[in-house]
Amino acid sequence: MTKKLKMLGQKVINFDSPDKAVIETVPNPHKDVDYAVRFTCPEFTSLCPVTGQPDFAHLVIDYVPAKAIIESKSLKLFMMSFRNHGAFHEDCTVMIAKRLIKEAAPKWLCIGGYWYPRGGIPIDVFYQYGKLPEGVIVPESGVPVYRGRG
Repeated sequence: MTKKLKMLGQKVINFDSPDKAVIETVPNPHKDVDYAVRFTCPEFTSLCPVTGQPDFAHLVIDYVPAKAIIESKSLKLFMMSFRNHGAFHEDCTVMIAKRLIKEAAPKWLCIGGYWYPRGGIPIDVFYQYGKLPEGVIVPESGVPVYRGRG
């Protein structure tokens, strides 16, 4: 099951761009039931494509796996690859969702990008793919509306 994984348990070098990052998956051990998985990345960083200044976000990714689940170390390295990547908030958030959909082919995926203020305005970006299967529980994100988000 895990023999094909190249990163888990190994020392790896950080990817210098999201395009070069590898997202690994493993077979879903419970294909017979629908369940939700949540990844939370409260310290996501990327760069403003205009100024080069850092941008910060709290990302919440929920998905219902089909045949595969996302291996978390490869996801962490994928997220880290944005640290030197210049893109607008909307682009980063949707790019992450599309890449996870491409690699894991989930039944349903939802991402919330809660971006800290740029120019005094927080920008929140939401993207959903597929239809949430009936009976699957997805709790609220727990990310507060902006009041210093902390």
